[in-house]
Order: sequence, then C-alpha cells, then structure tokens
Amino acid sequence: MTAAPPAGSGTAESAGGPPRRRAVGVLLGVAVAALVADLVTKQLALSSLTGRGPVSLLGGTVYLTLTRNSGAAWSIGSGHTWVFPLITIGVIAWITWMALRLRSLPWAVSLGLVLGGALGNLSDRIFRAPGHFVGHVVDMISLFDPYGQVWPVFNLADSSLVCGVVLAVFLELTGRQRDGSRAGAERSGDERPVEQRERA
Repeated sequence: MTAAPPAGSGTAESAGGPPRRRAVGVLLGVAVAALVADLVTKQLALSSLTGRGPVSLLGGTVYLTLTRNSGAAWSIGSGHTWVFPLITIGVIAWITWMALRLRSLPWAVSLGLVLGGALGNLSDRIFRAPGHFVGHVVDMISLFDPYGQVWPVFNLADSSLVCGVVLAVFLELTGRQRDGSRAGAERSGDERPVEQRERA
C-alpha cells in the first residue's frame, strides 16, 4: 500500500508550479536566442554586404543580398509601415496571455520562435531609418535568385516566425494543447497533462 502524496503537491504542480515555470523559461530562452541571432546576422549583413553585389552560396541556391524593406513579404503594405509595429505589439500581447496557462514545452518552443522573430523585426521598425516606428527591416537572404524574384528576401526573424507558426499548426493538428493535455484525451475524460499520462 503506497502512501498518499503530500497534500497540495499535485495542486502546485497543476496550478502553475514547476511545469509552467519551465515552459515559460523555455519560451523566453528560445525568444532571446532567436532575437540575438537575428540582430547579429543583420549587423554582419550591414557591415559586409553594404555597397556589394549579391553573394552566391550553394551553387546559386542561396544568395546573400542586402535589402531594406518598408513593408511585409514582396513589399506588401510598404506605404503603411506604421501598421506593422502595431500588429507586432498585438502579437506580443497575445503570446503574453498564452503564457499564463502554458505548460507544454513544444508550445513553448513555438511561441518562443514567434516572439523572438516578432521582436527582431520590431526592433528594426522602431530603431532604424527613416524614423521611429517607420523603420525599414534589414533583409539579406534570397532563394534561387539574387534579387528575390522567386521568393521574398528575408532574414532570420522571418525564418523564426515561419518555423514557429508551422510548429503551432502541427501541434494544433495533432491535438496538443498549451496546458500539456491532448484534445482526444479531454474527450475521453482524461484531462491530465501529456507528461503525467505518459508516466501512468
């Protein structure tokens, strides 16, 4: 006969104890890593590609070409640059709200990638020319063409955003919830987080 667990131990675990702190820590760690990588590569691009033509890599599969984008992909919305910081601030607020019930490490990685990418491009919008909140984003990676004719020229922040969104879609399609549970398990009456059910 096994002894009952100490009173309150499971409650703290499920109500935002260590699992939530760990998930939020992963979210913030991924976001910081993505942001730092984006800022460093942009600075390297500015210092090494300014005044220089496209650099071919991998036999022309990838080109490094410095551009400054006032809009979104394919320069969409280039005449309304001020809108993009507002959208980004909304995304950051949404991620902050999501973190309140976050206990899934895969979701933490997904949201961290989105947050890091959003902050990377937001920093350009705020601090780069031609002015605050209308700054142009530094892009430098072009696929299959040196001037973005096949695919829009992008940066690591864009890559982080896309990877985060793709991972989020995968998690939704496979029924993984942000609190660590699975949609199918909830329908069957088992609402324990995934980690607890797998140990059972």
